[in-house]
Amino acid sequence: MFFKTVPSISTSELEKNLAEKPVIIDVRETHEFQGGHIPGAKNVPLGKIASYTPVGKTYVICQSGMRSKKASKLLMKQGYDVVNVRGGMSSWTGTKRGGKL
Repeated sequence: MFFKTVPSISTSELEKNLAEKPVIIDVRETHEFQGGHIPGAKNVPLGKIASYTPVGKTYVICQSGMRSKKASKLLMKQGYDVVNVRGGMSSWTGTKRGGKL
């Protein structure tokens, strides 16, 4: 096989797993992250993702799912266990920290 498909889950699936305190990175820009994010998520803007080192299984989210998919592909190529969150914060209906989205 020449390439691997990026594993992904929906925002509602991720929300069900929040009690397990998953590692979540939000690849939106800092001002977007400050506007509202998933509690416990770490902000690592897409432009800085190449220097980020995930620890364990990591869920990657952005606003719509496009940047997180790009970040997930890059991290997968580096050998990390990542899962893209489809739909991003636009689809998130759970609790948010920070400002209103």
